[in-house]
Amino acid sequence: MTNFEKNFHQEMVSQLHNFAAVGDTARLKALLSRSPSLINATAGNGWTALMYAARNGHFDVVRILLEGGCDRSIINKSRQTALDIAKFWGYKHIANLLANAKGGQKPGFLPTEVKEYSNYFGTTLLDRRSDKRIDSKWLSKKQSHPATVYILFSDLSPLVTLSGGAEKSQQPEVRLCRLRHKDVEQCMSQTEEFTLIFLGVDLQFHMNLTVAAHNGKVLQEDDEDGLIAWFALSINPTSAERFKQKHEDCYFLHPPMPALLQLPENEAGVVAQARSILAWHSRYRFCPTCGSATKIEEGGYKKTCVKEDCPSLQGVHNTSYPRVVLQKLKYVPFMSITDPVVIMQVIHPDGNHCLLGRQKRFPPGMFTCLAGFVEPGE
Repeated sequence: MTNFEKNFHQEMVSQLHNFAAVGDTARLKALLSRSPSLINATAGNGWTALMYAARNGHFDVVRILLEGGCDRSIINKSRQTALDIAKFWGYKHIANLLANAKGGQKPGFLPTEVKEYSNYFGTTLLDRRSDKRIDSKWLSKKQSHPATVYILFSDLSPLVTLSGGAEKSQQPEVRLCRLRHKDVEQCMSQTEEFTLIFLGVDLQFHMNLTVAAHNGKVLQEDDEDGLIAWFALSINPTSAERFKQKHEDCYFLHPPMPALLQLPENEAGVVAQARSILAWHSRYRFCPTCGSATKIEEGGYKKTCVKEDCPSLQGVHNTSYPRVVLQKLKYVPFMSITDPVVIMQVIHPDGNHCLLGRQKRFPPGMFTCLAGFVEPGE
């Protein structure tokens, strides 16, 4: 192909993508009628006309492209399909169309719809078990347990792999790499530049364990307490590169947004929790009170100043715990929220009673609703 032909082809692809992006169905149809081979042509960023139409919410353009036989499984350089893009931008009607269209048939709405989530990063696989964070013996034992799950991070990006997609009609799913102690032992022994966070225990396994105990089943001696612990392990880029060379089927998901939106919703919640705590550790390495070095405690959820006379070691304060800063509100630009809390009123099913709390220092007759801090990722 000559330079002239290459330039002409690129110009045609650019026009097609522009028509799809602005929703110009008439020109898009005319161009495809003359050059139907352009339908799956990609731009330098890997985007197709279908992706641009999905990004801007042009339902008719998406329908025309699907009827023309475009490939819905194409992945751009951010590892997104057109369906991923439609879901990210909230175009549910287009997401349904893309999810249910079948090859050789005109796309239409089927009973199966794309699921909506009130908080994509709020669903999780884990019970955080904050009571275990202060049990150093339990945490140490779980770190080397063969059933323990490790999620690996580098520069706040989680290690993932592609699963499924054995059949042509199936799209491979991005999933977290669930590693074991034997997989990460070398990373932890070769360098001191790593951060380890206790995330919790497997919620589904914990529920099954509770049912088994209720039914009178006894754990085997080597099962310990039967809880499968999860840890997040952050390593430096050098160690991460060495690890990738030995695990070619895995890669670090980057950039974080919108790449993280490819994860299943329950794994996204795990990443939100882990990434928030790891980001805190990477950005706040010294005591905010006196500037001295700190040490990590309570499974990664507390930093303690190593200087014995530091004021932060006295009394109750929040300088040693993660501080969640939410984005400024769209219509109130001067407002920002730190240390978010929940305040609740617990109502009895009969609707006539509620649960309140009080402290010893309260005067007689004084009660309050219950409250507590919200952790990152909750």
